[in-house]
Amino acid sequence: MKTRPLDPLRSIKTKLGVLVVTSVFVSTLLMILGLRAEVQFRYMFVVTSLACLSVTLLLAHGMTSPLREMTAAARAMARGDYSRRVRDTSRDEVGQLATAFNRMASDLEQVDRHRKELVANVSHELRTPIAGLQALLENMVDGVQEPDKEHLGQALTQTERLGRLVADLLDLSRLDAGVVPLRPREFAVRPFLESVLREAEALGHDVVFVVDVEPAALTALADTERLHQVVTNLLANACRHSPPGGRVSLHAQADDGVGSLRLEVQDQGPGIPREERTRVFERFIRGGDRSAIGGEGAAVPYQGGGGRREGGGTGLGLAIARWAVALHGGEIAVAESRYGCRIRVVLPGDPGRARQEAG
Repeated sequence: MKTRPLDPLRSIKTKLGVLVVTSVFVSTLLMILGLRAEVQFRYMFVVTSLACLSVTLLLAHGMTSPLREMTAAARAMARGDYSRRVRDTSRDEVGQLATAFNRMASDLEQVDRHRKELVANVSHELRTPIAGLQALLENMVDGVQEPDKEHLGQALTQTERLGRLVADLLDLSRLDAGVVPLRPREFAVRPFLESVLREAEALGHDVVFVVDVEPAALTALADTERLHQVVTNLLANACRHSPPGGRVSLHAQADDGVGSLRLEVQDQGPGIPREERTRVFERFIRGGDRSAIGGEGAAVPYQGGGGRREGGGTGLGLAIARWAVALHGGEIAVAESRYGCRIRVVLPGDPGRARQEAG
């Protein structure tokens, strides 16, 4: 990008000084040349004034052009166009302002894109269960179907799906707003995980749960309510993508440090392609032939080896899990595995300190 004449200077005061000195130098030089040539004063005055004005406009144009560009970009933003950027080659205060403006424009563009994606995805997610529920109720009202236990159960399933979507959105909005407090406490890991597994078993998943804690008396320091969200989402996704009768393993061990914890959830599903492992923690990420994607399952059924047995979901669960882990200053990622999908969660022994260091 081509720089302007005064861009290398770091201060607007220095630029103004250079502007004044250059104008004085040009006017003095022309005055001396005019006196030597014995030019009449009125002609010499006009020429000198025009020359000084030209030099001033040339140098000042580069100094003020970022401000004009920011004005035009701000007007474009008011119309909903966040793609405009300002040239920020200057190193002075105006250049710093231009850099900050570009960063703000990028953030606003990203927020606007996320807002549009959120509206589109939520509308899509709500439409499916609402349409199914409406059709079912219309058939009951018209007498096409009897309001028996089977059909009422189908209606209940659709309402539960709506409830999960609303709950996921509410949790995510709280996490985004930073209003979710973190209350870490020391707890015994095995009883905690066994209670979460009992809740998962009560949902009737056709899988075998295996829990492994090393050592058996392992304790950790974390917010158990937030951690419950993480483990519940990981188990739900693992169950959904494992074939009928498959095994879902939950392994826990101490990580490096007192009170730290490493959790791993392993399923026997189709796994996640390597190129998509970093994207599965984004909101509403969907895809086929992968396990443990989305809050309540991926949108595309698994096509081999048993596959999913439940409908599509919100695509928010892993996003919520990531934020809950981030609240602790921990890490969540898809780990290498010979089969299925293995998601690893690492929580530090001091969540408050880890959050400060990460921030």
